[in-house]
Amino acid sequence: MGSIGRYMFRATMGAFLITLVSLTIVIWFTQAMRDFDLITSQRQTLLVFIGITGMIIPLLVMMIAPIAVVMAVAHVLNKLSSDSEIIVMNAAGVSPWRLLRPFLAAAAVVSLLVAVIAAYVSPRSLRELRDWGAQVRADILTNIVQPGRFTTVGGNLTFHIADRRPNGLLVGIFVDDRRDSAVHSTYLAEQGEIVKNDAASFLVLQGGSIQRFETGQRDPRIVTFDRYPFDLSQFTGGPQNVVYTVREKYIWELLWPSSNDALYAAQPDQYRSELYDRLATPLYPLAFIIIAYAFLGPPQTTRQSRTLALLGMIGAVALLRLTGFLSVIVGVRVPGVLALQYVALCGSMAAGLWQISRGRAVEPAAAISRLATAIGERLARAAES
Repeated sequence: MGSIGRYMFRATMGAFLITLVSLTIVIWFTQAMRDFDLITSQRQTLLVFIGITGMIIPLLVMMIAPIAVVMAVAHVLNKLSSDSEIIVMNAAGVSPWRLLRPFLAAAAVVSLLVAVIAAYVSPRSLRELRDWGAQVRADILTNIVQPGRFTTVGGNLTFHIADRRPNGLLVGIFVDDRRDSAVHSTYLAEQGEIVKNDAASFLVLQGGSIQRFETGQRDPRIVTFDRYPFDLSQFTGGPQNVVYTVREKYIWELLWPSSNDALYAAQPDQYRSELYDRLATPLYPLAFIIIAYAFLGPPQTTRQSRTLALLGMIGAVALLRLTGFLSVIVGVRVPGVLALQYVALCGSMAAGLWQISRGRAVEPAAAISRLATAIGERLARAAES
């Protein structure tokens, strides 16, 4: 690759990693906050919370990586242009293909990363997240500690608490038990806590009373207590029969679905659409980098504005990705549309390589140039005034 190529490759991968990590953390944080109440209700530590919600990170990386690499390439090319390094290398006889080579190497690394995540890592992490979520949501102990909510189980047992303290102490507990048709019991307690062991789980009520109303009796019986263990063992979640969605299938399960797969029998079109999308995903980093280099790679002087070229690159990348999304969505009902994604990818790469071979910058239409010039002049006058 040469010293110049290694320098450009290191700069691109460094900018890519910084962009990828930053965007992933921001988007992961917004997604993780939706499960914050679910995690705290289990009284788990911050590390457990990060570990569980981190299961979505591979999916985010798979989606963000192509965008991050094109941002990194745009940054490196803009830096090389502003320092006049591209002009110097072009004057020294360095061909555009040689300058493109380190960016293609970076695209190959990102494409390989995306392919591995799409084939195995993302489905595996999403399965782990679904398994954990199914187990938590099946556990009544999670649901009854939601302050201010009336939680009914089986239609005949209702829980309500007024507040939950940071140490796990529950305050203002109400339990209405109608499981026995002959006895209607109501439990009131000032406070309580959930106690678990290997054999059973209990809601230990403290400082309260039990009101029992038996069928045929006119008046209820009221019993006060200092401590009373309410057995919750029968409501704790056990092994769950989880049905994985199409996005949670491994790539080989999409290629060769099992004849016993009920989801495939019900949604074969979804399988086909997801498979086409998974196979196309690793091609986007390569296509994006070729587009970026076609717009920003040709040598330009520091007096020439690269704003229009940058906007053109952003528009082309956005249009290509939007085409992919639409083809996958519409392709569920119209299978022929699935090929549109591949046509757009191959067409954009071919057009980009042809433009690179010309060795000239992409020239915007005359009307667009005049409009941009007019806007720039107007903004300059506004700034001066």
